[in-house]
Amino acid sequence: MLFDSHVAFIGGGVMGEAMIKSLLRSGALRPEQITLSEPNTDRRGLVSDQYHIHACADNASCARHADVVVLAVKPQVMDKVLNDLCGAIRPNALIFSIAAGISIATLREGLGGHEYIVRVMPNTPAQIGQGISVWTCTDAVTDAQREQAIQILKAMGDEVFVEDEQYLDMATALSGTGPAYVFLFMEALIDAGVHMGFSRPIAERLVIQTIRGSIEYAAASKLHAAQLRNQVTSPGGTTAAALYQLEKGSFRTVISKAVWAAYERSVQLGRKA
Repeated sequence: MLFDSHVAFIGGGVMGEAMIKSLLRSGALRPEQITLSEPNTDRRGLVSDQYHIHACADNASCARHADVVVLAVKPQVMDKVLNDLCGAIRPNALIFSIAAGISIATLREGLGGHEYIVRVMPNTPAQIGQGISVWTCTDAVTDAQREQAIQILKAMGDEVFVEDEQYLDMATALSGTGPAYVFLFMEALIDAGVHMGFSRPIAERLVIQTIRGSIEYAAASKLHAAQLRNQVTSPGGTTAAALYQLEKGSFRTVISKAVWAAYERSVQLGRKA
């Protein structure tokens, strides 16, 4: 479905670049099928040179002839972007937004009633094709456009479709922000290893492979996380001592509060938009 499509990217930040990289790597698109609008001169030149795509600083001209328009900008600048695009996009163009907290209703209104809209919450592992994206769309989106959306998302990893848009804010807090939780946990483990006496490179190697192996094992075993944890925990052993300190420090509660804070912030961003 994407092989003869023109895709315009509004925004060339981390996620915009991740999508461009994934689509080119997977063979879903060729460089000449992609245009990019990016206001930062250095960033625009870097992405353009890296992926051999046409780039400019004008949102309207970038999107004017596109079949798919990807809105890969921060929520705080979405109003300006929608104003630039209103009246400039093709009537049947598929709008593909990855901006956190920006509702379909806001996108539709900002684009003068445009109906073909997909809203997505991806995450940063999409940069290596290992992301997970949660998405929904308007009823007007055609079957062919749904297939286009799926092809874009599959290039970045896995995808989950939800009927109700409320799940997008939840996904923002869980999977969208989730890599940061994992990285902070990694950082803490690595620092603890260094504190005990490991060199930082060895501590990093031990932690990264431990997390990678644990994730692969969890996915392969299909067991509940609690069962997997119990397999590692012997009565009165070292793991039990470590877990006691985590529970004593309200580890679960802190994680839950962090996820809820991200969820509430996503909802708040949507209300401000």
